[in-house]
Amino acid sequence: MTPPGLVISAPSSGAGKTTVTLGLLRALAEQGVAVQPFKTGPDYIDPAFHRVAAGRPSFNLDSWAMDEALLHGIVTEATGADMALAEGAMGLFDGAAEAGACGIGAAADIARLMGWPVVLVVDVSGQSQSAAAAVSGFRSTIGEDLFAGVILNRVASLRHERFVADAMRAAGIAVLGALPRRDDLSLPSRHLGLVQAVEHPDLDATLTKLAAFVAENVDLPALRRIARAGSCADTAPVLAPPGQRIALAEDAAFSFTYPHLLESWRRAGAEIMPFSPLADEAPALDADIVWLSGGYPELHGGRLAAAETFLNGLRHHAESRPVHGECGGYMVLGEALIDKDGQAHRMAGLLGLVTSYAQRRLHLGYRHARLIAPAAGFAEGTVLRGHEFHYSTVVAQPDAPLAHITDAEGATVAEMGSYRGLVSGSYFHLIAPERGP
Repeated sequence: MTPPGLVISAPSSGAGKTTVTLGLLRALAEQGVAVQPFKTGPDYIDPAFHRVAAGRPSFNLDSWAMDEALLHGIVTEATGADMALAEGAMGLFDGAAEAGACGIGAAADIARLMGWPVVLVVDVSGQSQSAAAAVSGFRSTIGEDLFAGVILNRVASLRHERFVADAMRAAGIAVLGALPRRDDLSLPSRHLGLVQAVEHPDLDATLTKLAAFVAENVDLPALRRIARAGSCADTAPVLAPPGQRIALAEDAAFSFTYPHLLESWRRAGAEIMPFSPLADEAPALDADIVWLSGGYPELHGGRLAAAETFLNGLRHHAESRPVHGECGGYMVLGEALIDKDGQAHRMAGLLGLVTSYAQRRLHLGYRHARLIAPAAGFAEGTVLRGHEFHYSTVVAQPDAPLAHITDAEGATVAEMGSYRGLVSGSYFHLIAPERGP
């Protein structure tokens, strides 16, 4: 059985799901409930906030990139919780155009696969009774058995709340809470989403305020009663580690590594050795592989260029052992990184890559990669599932391509990554290897 759980979703992005989820996680934790957070779809930033709010690691559940056995494996390995709370990405049914491993990456997929009912966070600003008609459509599409009710958000007044709530109840929709508009509780954001949890000033105090706000305006006992366990399918491990000792870049510039991958490496007996390039730390001398995570190196180009201990340690490691970079980590392996002001910063020079953040263009979506060369602990020909999300562009890339990469609809993606000797990288963020039938 899966633990009793709920999916917190919404009709669309921007409805306040993350704020509500964080408030729920902290409020339940303060009441002594061991609540296990999850995030549906590809997202690095929200799970870091979940971890601070709940005091437990948060894991991604992605039906496009992960098969059903892997999804259930991640859920069952996150043991010891009284309930699970999964925050959805985008709208309840939003995902890829084509199905992947066992779905399109939508929050609705996770609700169906895990048997967790959906609580819809509805931004009712600018409407009143009409909100019930829209929610009725979501309820009929997901099915009444999987629809638990709504939390109204950004309510303008008690009169406004009464109009909306009466219409919801007349339509047979349970109202589990109503949150007045509170602009002072919003979280700061930047181009890839929220500012990272590690950078947020006084995050704990903000979460405490959110918890009090949610506890005052949401029926927490009702949410616990509604949470439901589902049947558990066969489970599978996530991913073998790329080495026994993994030097992992980890700081404000390098923080985008999926928690389920790190947990699977640890469970397989690997030792993860974090180091901070921004603090000018070199990777451990006895590491089998250096893994440069994605993140925000474009915000720290000058500091990284001046981090000689880090850069020299990276170059020394690459003489005899593998180095792999994902997205931002890939950019740092190149010759130069051009920031938003057009200033070029010299990077490690282990690849001929030159990238520019001054020439901004959004690259976003699921990716399917078949390796042309060995990389990151995988053999040539291995098929991987992941995603891409960045604004930087490639100015120069003279090295051999690393992978043949397509999007979720099968169209070839131009940026194929690159490798030189034992050094490899790409904009591709790994989620899971593709398993055969």
